Amino acid sequence: MLLGFVHLSLDQELRQALIKNEIQANTEKLALDSAKVELGRMLFYDKILSGNKDISCASCHHPKLHSGDALALPIGVGGTGLGVERIMGEGREHIPRNSPEIFNRGSSEWHTMFWDSRVQDRGEKGWYTPADEKFPQEGFDNILAVQAMFPVTSRDEMRGDIGDMDINGEVNELALISPAMPQSIWFALMQRLIAIPEYVELFAKAYPDIPTEELSFVQAANALAAYEISAFTYMDSPWDEYLAGDEEALTEAQKRGAMFFYREGSCVSCHSGNLMTDQQPHNLGIPQFGPGKDIDVPLDFGQIVESGKSEDLFAFRTPPLRNVALTGPWMHNGAYDDLEATIRHHLNPAEALEKYPIQKLPEELQISFQDDAGVLKRIKETIDPLLANRQLQANEQEIKDLLAFMHALTEESAKKQITEAPQNVPSGLAVDDM
Repeated sequence: MLLGFVHLSLDQELRQALIKNEIQANTEKLALDSAKVELGRMLFYDKILSGNKDISCASCHHPKLHSGDALALPIGVGGTGLGVERIMGEGREHIPRNSPEIFNRGSSEWHTMFWDSRVQDRGEKGWYTPADEKFPQEGFDNILAVQAMFPVTSRDEMRGDIGDMDINGEVNELALISPAMPQSIWFALMQRLIAIPEYVELFAKAYPDIPTEELSFVQAANALAAYEISAFTYMDSPWDEYLAGDEEALTEAQKRGAMFFYREGSCVSCHSGNLMTDQQPHNLGIPQFGPGKDIDVPLDFGQIVESGKSEDLFAFRTPPLRNVALTGPWMHNGAYDDLEATIRHHLNPAEALEKYPIQKLPEELQISFQDDAGVLKRIKETIDPLLANRQLQANEQEIKDLLAFMHALTEESAKKQITEAPQNVPSGLAVDDM
């Protein structure tokens, strides 16, 4: 009897790759309380959560900007406008890291938040956060709610600086609180909120068993998370349809791109699992620019600041890839405004770093570009071994196919931008919209 080779179709090969990588259609049911979602909706767009009352969560994560801000580096406190039209306030600097998209953050598979994973779910050990022992460990619905506790404590993002006056010409009392006392910042914010009758009503509907005087910012954070999950969870991309069994949902190019993506040693090495991220830090050899995160030098050393591990120097958490074609600029600092260029960088990070087109950056960021030979050497020496020890090979057709697959991850609802901002919020402050 002659044994012949069985020729598998492209779909059969791809299905085998998906099984091997434990990729499956999303069946997770998200149960959200409508009253909590509505409270979160108001909070998300209300600038009352910022020290100067001039910026809201939506200013950097707007639905019409695909849950981001369309900027390489965000413009925080003191800024005006939205997206590429946003104007920096006098005497301010950019926020050092790109505003990440916030699609599909309700998945139970998430166990880290932020580019440096400074918020983590450590199971029985509890929440790991920058607030250490001052962080309230109880009462959170999910890790996204834990994340929501921190932008309001950041001077650059929402809290403001000592000496700032709010838009009404009054002293910014939040800025006066020591950063070593985050619990006092959260308390002060709740005092602002419960001084507004409409918020008292909204909290009462969302938390009927908690008296107003016993409310804390934990409840506000849970509501913010509920709204974000409700507003930015879609799961209706061609990729979702394919995973659910519709083999016609993807083009042949997209299927070939998926095969390349799931090829051993390829993209799936870091963009793994159903979330398409291993949630681990990697140094991809991204150029440094902007104000940085270090008080002495304008550099962002990445996850090493949190972990203390030398291998985490210039390393940042792998981003998820849902709606990636919509959510540029890409990388932890928005270094690329072209998705194909972003993909090509992965093929040879050291070379891409050396040849990075500085002129592509906004003018105000070009002057902060770190082209010092010593800095470039340190970045290249610590590029993740997954990329440094072997150059990922891809021909022109494979790059086109991979790009096509990235577009297959675009959810139809995200493309249509169906989430709407409220016309008014309880504080009466202006709502950012386009």
